[in-house]
Amino acid sequence: MAFDFDLYVIGAGSGGVRAARFAAGFGAKVAVAESRYLGGTCVNVGCVPKKLLVYGAHFAEDFEQSSGFGWTLGEAQFDWATLIANKDREINRLNGIYRNLLVNSGVTLHEGHAKIVDPNTVEINGERHTAKNILIATGGWPQIPEIPGHEHAISSNQAFFLKELPKRVLVVGGGYIAVEFAGIFHGLGAQTTLLYRGELFLRGFDGAVRKHLQEELTKRGMDLQFNSDIERIDKQPDGSLKVTLKDGRELEADCVFYATGRRPMLDNLGLENTGVKLDKKDFIEVDEQFQTAEPSILALGDVIGRVQLTPVALAEGMAVARRLFRPEQYRPVDYKMIPTAVFSLPNIGTVGLSEEDAREAGHEVVIYESRFRPMKLTLTECQERTLMKLVVDAKTDKVLGCHMVGPDAGEIVQGLAIALKAGATKRDFDETIGVHPTAAEEFVTMRSPVAG
Repeated sequence: MAFDFDLYVIGAGSGGVRAARFAAGFGAKVAVAESRYLGGTCVNVGCVPKKLLVYGAHFAEDFEQSSGFGWTLGEAQFDWATLIANKDREINRLNGIYRNLLVNSGVTLHEGHAKIVDPNTVEINGERHTAKNILIATGGWPQIPEIPGHEHAISSNQAFFLKELPKRVLVVGGGYIAVEFAGIFHGLGAQTTLLYRGELFLRGFDGAVRKHLQEELTKRGMDLQFNSDIERIDKQPDGSLKVTLKDGRELEADCVFYATGRRPMLDNLGLENTGVKLDKKDFIEVDEQFQTAEPSILALGDVIGRVQLTPVALAEGMAVARRLFRPEQYRPVDYKMIPTAVFSLPNIGTVGLSEEDAREAGHEVVIYESRFRPMKLTLTECQERTLMKLVVDAKTDKVLGCHMVGPDAGEIVQGLAIALKAGATKRDFDETIGVHPTAAEEFVTMRSPVAG
């Protein structure tokens, strides 16, 4: 049977665009369908605009610290509308870049909602197209629990488009999105409370990292409320929100922001017309080659619920394109030693195993840790401290994990991720000459273990 396309990709986010571009580059006939915005969550309502807002929030500290270096400033004023307008302009520019990337690589772009009619047919805008392979890359969508008054809360999707900065914000959640947005709102001047139902936020991260960030956010005046959850939200006559907690306490806010998880975006996708299966959490079930239970259909990215990070989706997209159209270049995605950053204020950068995970995996570990006040702050009143930590296997001397909380943590850990991926030992770190004076050099000057 002759097909209209060799590959039909549903979703023009990071993973879908990468798979489409490279498949077309390998000579395949490719189409991409997108119903919302080119670039997916990351470009439009995720990591890119979030990082721009984090930069904006950090200026308050810079202004405050500048006096120690001899600067005298007038009273600083912040305008939310200007930041959002400039952010929107940049996102529109990136949308255009994604469009050009697709079109210039020979991919056919279909704008509209695509639905799978059968294992080899997609319907969009009233037209049907056949494909030898269909790739689902529709991503995820934020979830707000259906408590009484949930309609008064917002998710990250709406947060990027608020008309004005709320005076009092209640951020609900303990993951990186909650922590990052709490830092953004707090840094821009909103009275911010972070509410989490667990003992401590950032479950899964190294314990020292979690505790250190808690201490730093508390120093900055952020209200952290753990072991707390919302019972209901009531809108008041003046437009404010009364939030009733499950322990009976009441809080007042102008904005309740939920960051309590994301679900796979499978709405009206037509999976019932295929043999595609879902796992227990309703993500699409795939094998190690991103193949679903339906031979002609593949899936990748957030919709499969593995590691929900943009660079991971990019790697998965590349793997799919190679396996289908350039098999001699195919290599599976390696999910070990994936570096990641949390753009909290201060930042977190991490790669490899946490101390807890290393011990649970049976490693006998030696821990190296350093806490210090960054050089930039020595002429200021700011008492922020940086944390750096190495988790080392006692038997092999191999560095199993590298963790940092402090300025530019993500930038620093990216380079160290290469070392850990290559199997670096603590001796390799010790024999590497540092760049002085930098914070990064601390990673190669930690000599005395703190625990084992």
